[in-house]
Amino acid sequence: MNTTTKAIIAVIVTNILFAANYSIAKLVTPALMKPLALNVVRVIVTVTLFWLLYALQPEKTSFKKKHIIRLIICAITGVAINQILFIKGLSLTTSIHASLLSLGTPIFITVIAAFLLKEPLTLQKIIGLLIGISGGAVLISMKENVSAGSNIAFGDFLVVINAISYAFYFVLVKPLMEEYKLLTILRWLFTIGAIIIVPLGWNEFIEIKWAAFSLANWLETAFVAIGATFVGYLLNVYGIQHLGSSKTGAYIYTQPVFAAIIAIVFLKEEFNWQKGLASALIIIAVYLVNKKPKPIQTITE
Repeated sequence: MNTTTKAIIAVIVTNILFAANYSIAKLVTPALMKPLALNVVRVIVTVTLFWLLYALQPEKTSFKKKHIIRLIICAITGVAINQILFIKGLSLTTSIHASLLSLGTPIFITVIAAFLLKEPLTLQKIIGLLIGISGGAVLISMKENVSAGSNIAFGDFLVVINAISYAFYFVLVKPLMEEYKLLTILRWLFTIGAIIIVPLGWNEFIEIKWAAFSLANWLETAFVAIGATFVGYLLNVYGIQHLGSSKTGAYIYTQPVFAAIIAIVFLKEEFNWQKGLASALIIIAVYLVNKKPKPIQTITE
C-alpha cells in the first residue's frame, strides 16, 4: 500500500470519526456532563497526549515574535471558540442539522479569504454563497420534535458561528503551517486553547459524577476525547502532509452522509424532504464556491 492510499484511508477514517462525533457527543452531553465540562475533558486529554508525543520525540522549535499573536488568535478561533460553540450548539440541535451547517465552513472561508487574502470573489462564488445561505435558512426555520434537540434554532445559530470562527482559523493558520511542523502547531494551539477553556468550564467539570458512569458512558466519553479529537486531528495532519490541504479539506463533504446514517441508526433522527432540500442546496453551494473557473481560451491566427 503506497503513501497516497494510506493518506486517503486516514482522511476517510478522520471524517467518519468526526461524523460519529455528532451523534456520540449528544449521548455524552448534557446527559452525563454539561457542554463546557465535555470541552474541558477534550482539551485536557488532547493536550496531555500531544505533550506525551513531544516527550517521546522532543524537538527544538521557537516561534518568531511576529507569529505569536497569530498563533494565539488561531488557538482562540480554532480551538476555544470552535470547540465551545460546537459542543454547546450540538447539545441543543440535532446531529444532522449540525453536520449540514458545518459544511458552511468552506463557504465562510471563501468570503474571509476574499477580504483578508484578497482572493477574487466571482459571480459564481456569490451565487454559491446565496444558495448555501438558503440551505442553512431551511434548516434553521424547521420545526421539529423537541426530543431531537432542546432549542434547535439557537443550537443551529451556535453551529453557524462556530463554522465562521473555524473559517477564520483556517485562513489565519495557513502561514503558520508553511513555517512550522503541523504537530508543533497543534500542540501549542491546544495548549493555549486549554488555558482558555479549562477556567471557563471548571465549575461544570467538577460537577461530573464519574462514579455513576457505566462502561458505555466511559467508552462514549473516550471516543469524543480521544477518537474524535486527538486521533482525528492526527489522521487529518497525516492527510494534509501527503495529500495537501485542499484535497484533505474536500473530504469534509462526506461528513453529512456518515453523520446522517449514524444519527438515523443510533439516535433515531428523522431525515425528511426539508433536510434533503437543505442538503442539496448546501452541496450545490459548496460545489459552486470551490469549482475552479475554466481558463479562457484565446484564438490565435
